[in-house]
Amino acid sequence: MPTTVPALLTDSSGGSFHRGTVERRDVGAHDVAIDVKFAGICHSDIHQAREEWGSAIFPMVPGHEIAGVVTAVGDEVTEHAVGDRVGIGCFVDSCRECEYCLAGEEQFCLKGNVATYNGRQYSGEPTYGGYSTAIVADERYVLRIPEGIGLDVAAPLLCAGITTYSPLRHWNAGPGSKVAVVGLGGLGHMAVQLAHAMGAEVTVISRSRSKEQDGAKLGADHWVATEEEGALKALRNTFDLIINTVSADVDVDGLAGTLRVGGSLVYVGAPADRQSFAVFSLIGGRRSIAGSNIGGIRETQEMLDFCGEHGIGSVVEVIGADEVDAAYDRVVEGKVHYRVVIDTATIPA
Repeated sequence: MPTTVPALLTDSSGGSFHRGTVERRDVGAHDVAIDVKFAGICHSDIHQAREEWGSAIFPMVPGHEIAGVVTAVGDEVTEHAVGDRVGIGCFVDSCRECEYCLAGEEQFCLKGNVATYNGRQYSGEPTYGGYSTAIVADERYVLRIPEGIGLDVAAPLLCAGITTYSPLRHWNAGPGSKVAVVGLGGLGHMAVQLAHAMGAEVTVISRSRSKEQDGAKLGADHWVATEEEGALKALRNTFDLIINTVSADVDVDGLAGTLRVGGSLVYVGAPADRQSFAVFSLIGGRRSIAGSNIGGIRETQEMLDFCGEHGIGSVVEVIGADEVDAAYDRVVEGKVHYRVVIDTATIPA
């Protein structure tokens, strides 16, 4: 029989969170049951809970930055064992048959992967995420968290970490390359740490210098404040890669002008408005504007192992269940340095 577990739910667009319960399925032959310890608050949780990305499924239990400990495994599970430290990211299933699933890039599943929350299983049942005390998922979509990374600082790696790791790897960040990160927030502070660990020369591009000291501690070699006159013009033909992590409008032409010949400006933040640019900003240097999603299961595990090897985790503030509504507002206002994580032990009434 399904198990009922405590959870934080919101019943309508923009509604407050309240304590309740959701059902988790029985542990099947290939399933892993997880005692959720920490769940990160991603800005996309807010977008979906407030229906800023279109209609949503309510009641909703957000959360796709999940870290916990295995409590049970199915009879045919081979990848995980009771007591293992594990995580779940943005999806919990995919078709497993299309060219992208077979290539280990399930994030691009042609059938559409099954989102960890605000989605539907292929059977039609809604999915509920990590703002809960337990979850059950197929072993193929459960990741190993290396020893040495605290579960609290590991939780945001399951989205913020892989969202920035994937484009850095795809566009070959490493020794000899110059990488700029636009914005030092939940995504940006991960991009800086990862690019630095990969051996790139890292510059943060931000509106002001208010977080400059933080940037240096995280591995940034340089800091550029766009509120200072001529800041971007002084950087023309500098960067091989720019990772844009902000969800606000940016000066696309100005940023493109800082790219070297063949360089790429990659969006991982998701501005609500259409972005515009002059084509000549690209033609003049064979430059590209691109976007990047999360990563597949294989690459996400690679990212976690990389973080374990280099001692990388998210900079977090751990909160209780009663603080989630206020935390949402603080995230939107840019007042979080740099990721809020829910201690799920505070969820049960």
